[in-house]
Amino acid sequence: MDQQHIILFDGVCNLCNAAVQFVVRHDKKKLFVFASLQSEVGKQLLSEHILPGSDLRTFILIEHNKLYSRSSAALKVSKKLSGIWPVLYVFILVPPFIRDAIYNFIAKNRYRWFGKKEECMIPTPELKARFLN
Repeated sequence: MDQQHIILFDGVCNLCNAAVQFVVRHDKKKLFVFASLQSEVGKQLLSEHILPGSDLRTFILIEHNKLYSRSSAALKVSKKLSGIWPVLYVFILVPPFIRDAIYNFIAKNRYRWFGKKEECMIPTPELKARFLN
């Protein structure tokens, strides 16, 4: 698993699910695989990287066994997408405390603004192969 690009996301968050769908559409090389933070695989990966499984407000990328979170994870993902999205990586030059402050504000309000599901999303049959759980 350490050679894959693993995205961990909040499986009940509508915004997070939309972000996963966005990555799937723009990941022409199929580099990324996914697991919800609530899944057994997600909890296991968090545990392996010594992160609490109780904080579901973060987007995590595990790349070559190195963990990135919040805005850094999102920017690292954008860098590998097709189309114009790699241009967003220029925001990596913004200090993390500024990027993450904006990220945290959105994360704190995501359920109120975008809603949430009662259960984690169930991937379609063609997407199922890209999910680790």
